[in-house]
Amino acid sequence: MTETWPARFIAAERYRRHRYAANHPLAIPRVSLTLDLIHSYAALSAEEYLVSRRASEDELAWFHTAEYIEAMQAAERAGKVSRASRQRHNIGNLENPYFHDFFTTPATATGGSIQAAEQVLAGYLAFSPAGGMHHALPDQARGFCFFNDPVLAIMRLRREGWRVLYLDIDAHHGDGVELAFRDDEQVLTFSLHMDTAYAYPFIGGGWRDWGVLGNALNVPLPKATRDGEYRWIFGQLWPRVLRAFQPDAVVLQAGTDILLPDPLGKFAISTGFFLELVEEVLHSAPRHPHGVPRLAVLGGGGYHPLTLARCWTGVWGLLSGRRLDEALPEAGRRVLQAVGWDEDEDEDYYPVLFERRVEAAGDGPPREAIRRLAGDLLEQHPLWRGMT
Repeated sequence: MTETWPARFIAAERYRRHRYAANHPLAIPRVSLTLDLIHSYAALSAEEYLVSRRASEDELAWFHTAEYIEAMQAAERAGKVSRASRQRHNIGNLENPYFHDFFTTPATATGGSIQAAEQVLAGYLAFSPAGGMHHALPDQARGFCFFNDPVLAIMRLRREGWRVLYLDIDAHHGDGVELAFRDDEQVLTFSLHMDTAYAYPFIGGGWRDWGVLGNALNVPLPKATRDGEYRWIFGQLWPRVLRAFQPDAVVLQAGTDILLPDPLGKFAISTGFFLELVEEVLHSAPRHPHGVPRLAVLGGGGYHPLTLARCWTGVWGLLSGRRLDEALPEAGRRVLQAVGWDEDEDEDYYPVLFERRVEAAGDGPPREAIRRLAGDLLEQHPLWRGMT
């Protein structure tokens, strides 16, 4: 039987209007396309939808420097990024390009993630798909991320004294979040990602990717990690993480670039397994006294609009307790076809993207490298010290 809990979807119409430059990987519809697909299922009520507010300067300053916040605002006022700000703050370049509403749009996404934390505090599940920008540093943009909204959402929970487990399933290492909380023993960051020997942020992989502190657990996975392998290693680690850390709440960064068709990912994960993973987190998260899981879900990476929208629609279905048909409704098919995405139209899976919301999850034993990784982490990581 499906449990039904009160949930909130946090977004804004500005995501439909403001995008990156045309040659940028994020110049695709993401939040707006997800919303349109959800509406094609008639799966979002007016009560469940919250308009994202813009984070205040004071809130941004919980993590970001005043100089960096001002540089972002100054660029929006001027309509361009100064040479000094480009060099000092890594903005206005190919990696983190200037776009219309340069400060306001990421500040609004950040406000939405803070709202997600506040909704969890108030007893709701919350989904803020524009969030999940996990690479940003206090004074620099990194990896398409301008403000680190996961950090600020966690900080909002920490201001209430909550102990927070941050789970990052984006294909890329949640390095900015890990850095932010390396001195806070009340936050654990748990990131499963492409090994940084071959993927951004390119810190060398292997042991260097682990994190040396007890409150950072990293799982650097090899290329072509499949459903069965991911399921196996997550099953080895997740119950032990919950038992060792005993959080008051979970913040899940649900980047979809782990999915097989994603142009920037190197994994072979299905939408079916992605949703299986989210469902496991949902049902194992700590709960309010009235039974609602204390879980905030943020967006993150995802550079294939069709797989992203299908996947995040499924995430919302889980959070809101709806059973959504796997076959796409006709209105949903039209929504996806209107995007005009044809980058992988020669692939066998391409026609199915317009027919079904989910591909079945796969299975199979893990490679020896993944078994060794799990064994090393379970034997040597300091998180488990003192566990019986």
